[in-house]
Amino acid sequence: MHRIAALPFAAAGLLMLAMQPVLAADAAKEIATAGAHAGMAAAAGDMKMVQAHLHHVLNCLEGPTGMDYDAAQANPCKDQGLGAIPDSDAAAKTPLESAVTLAKSGLAETDMAKAKEHAAEAQAAIKKAGM
Repeated sequence: MHRIAALPFAAAGLLMLAMQPVLAADAAKEIATAGAHAGMAAAAGDMKMVQAHLHHVLNCLEGPTGMDYDAAQANPCKDQGLGAIPDSDAAAKTPLESAVTLAKSGLAETDMAKAKEHAAEAQAAIKKAGM
């Protein structure tokens, strides 16, 4: 009899747990996604796409609480964690922070070739973090 009376409470507890947002950080996936977008920026055919992908890189690396996060731009790492930098270990943070600097330099460029060069350098820095 006591078991049957406890069932509604157990079911309610499970329902409450199921309703909690679950966000498991996956730094490796965030790093891979940021690297892919840096590569897309480096290979883009026009400045608009170079800049769009560089924004994606910043959003993936820093996450929504990052100083350079731009909510008006897409965040391809949206459900992967809090950002590659906040979710990574200390060894990965230095090359990722370097990639942020390079992505920002690419965004500041008016010359497409130079912007793409910064994107390629950002991709190389991101790859170092993923090793």
